[in-house]
Amino acid sequence: MAFGIKREELVAWKEKVQQGEIAFLTHYWYDPRFPDIKTVTKVGCSNLERLIQWGEKYNIPAKYIDNRSRAYPHFDLFGPRQIEILTSENKLEQLHRFKR
Repeated sequence: MAFGIKREELVAWKEKVQQGEIAFLTHYWYDPRFPDIKTVTKVGCSNLERLIQWGEKYNIPAKYIDNRSRAYPHFDLFGPRQIEILTSENKLEQLHRFKR
């Protein structure tokens, strides 16, 4: 379940993804499989080749693309890798907003 984002932010992320842009969306998150993880960043792009290349830049294999919805393929980032990648991508506002 996602928490802490506005509907407009989700809509903007979906639009960027559908346009083939690499788009980032961080939100609070709860999943009992990861009890210590409080946030997740979705890095999406409808252009799968572009998304795969982006993942390769960070040594994230294509097999980790969540493409269940087909419309919004994305990688899920959390934990130390989330912080490392958001910092590298200069998405510091997302780190600060969610106190990461």
